[in-house]
Amino acid sequence: QKNKFESLHKVSLMTSRMKSLKYLDMSSNLLRHDGADVQCPWAESLSELDLSSNQLADAVFECLPVNVKKLGLQNNQISNVPRGMVELKSLEELNLASNRLADLPGCGGFTSLQFLNIEMNSILTPSADFFQSCPRVRELQAGHNPFKCSCELQAFIGLERQSGGKLFGWPAAYVCEYPEGLRGTELKDFHLSQLACNTTLLLVTALLLTLVLVAAVAFLCIYLDVPWYVRMTWQWTQTKRRAWHNPPEDQGPVLQFHAFISYSERDSPWVKNELIPNLEKGEGCVQLCQHERNFVPGKSIVENIINCIEKSYKSIFVLSPNFVQSEWCHYELYFAHHKLFSENSNSLILILLEPIPPYLIPARYHKLKALMAKRTYLEWPKERSKRALFWANLRAAISINLP
Repeated sequence: QKNKFESLHKVSLMTSRMKSLKYLDMSSNLLRHDGADVQCPWAESLSELDLSSNQLADAVFECLPVNVKKLGLQNNQISNVPRGMVELKSLEELNLASNRLADLPGCGGFTSLQFLNIEMNSILTPSADFFQSCPRVRELQAGHNPFKCSCELQAFIGLERQSGGKLFGWPAAYVCEYPEGLRGTELKDFHLSQLACNTTLLLVTALLLTLVLVAAVAFLCIYLDVPWYVRMTWQWTQTKRRAWHNPPEDQGPVLQFHAFISYSERDSPWVKNELIPNLEKGEGCVQLCQHERNFVPGKSIVENIINCIEKSYKSIFVLSPNFVQSEWCHYELYFAHHKLFSENSNSLILILLEPIPPYLIPARYHKLKALMAKRTYLEWPKERSKRALFWANLRAAISINLP
C-alpha cells in the first residue's frame, strides 16, 4: 500500500508465481485498468484483495482473481457493476463504499456474496428487489447515500421490515437528502399513501370520482331542469338587452295592464267565460293582458311573455293539474317569478282552480311549490254563493290606477 503502482494487469502478473499468497493489500496507489481485453493471471491462492483508494473504474471487474473471497474496492471511480463480465463464485464480502454507483448491484456474478458495503455512493432510489436477487446476503450497508424521498423509495423502505434487520446502520444512517423540504428526515419517518404512489390506482380513483361528479351533476340538471332555466335566463337577458337598445320613443308606458293572465289552454273556457267577463265588465274597468289578443305579431313567444309581464301590474296564474303540464305556463311562471325578485315587487296572484296533487307537480316546478307554500292563493269556490266574495277579493288585489 501507499506506493505508485499504476497497472492492475502488471500487479496480477507479479503475483502469478506466488503459489501461497492469500492476502494482498494494494490500497492507496495509482492503479488503473483500461479494460484492453487482456488476461489477469492472479495467484490462484489469493483470497483477500484490497484495492481501495485507487483510480479504478468499471473495467476493474475484468481483472480480478477468480477465487477471491474478500474484495475491497472502496474510494475508487466505479459507477456500475457490469453484468456478465466476471463470475466471482467464491466472493463473500464486497466493499464498494465511496464510489459513484447509482443503484445496488445484483448478485448475478457473486453467487456466494454475504456482506456488501455500498455506503457513500450516489444512490437516490435503491432497488427493492436486492434481497431477492441476493438471497445469501446477511448484511447490507447502504447508508449515507443521498436518498430521494419519493414514491420510488417506498418499496426500499418496506424492504427493511422484510429483511429482518439485514440493513446495517438502520435507521440513523438512512436519511432523506431530496427534496429540500424533507432533508434530514429519516427514511423510517417518511410515508406516502398508496393512492399518492400508485399511478394506476390514482387514475382509476380520479376517473371514478369524475364519473360520479358528472353523474351527480347530470342527475341534478335533469331533476331540476337546469338547462331549461339557463335557456330561459338567456332569453330574458336578450330581451332586456334589446329593450335597452331601443329608442325611448319606441318603448310604451311601463304599465299598460292591470294583470297578465297565465293559464293552460285546457282551462281557457273558465278564463273566457268566468274570469275575463267578471273582471273587465261591471264596476271599475280592469285591463287584462291575454296572449290571444295582446301578443305582438312578429315577436317570439318568449319575448311577448316577457313584455306582457313587464307591462302588467300583476300576474294572475290559474293553477290546475293542466297548468303544471303546460310548458308555456312554466315559462310565464319563471319570468313572473324573476320579476318578483328583480324588482322586489308583490306582483303574483295565484288562483287555485282545481286542487293539484303533489305527485303531479314536476321536480322543476320547485318555484311553484315554494310559492304555494309561502304565499296566500285564492281558491275558486264550487258554491255559487261564495263567488261574489272571490271576485271582490281578486278585484281588490289588482286595484290600481294605470297611467
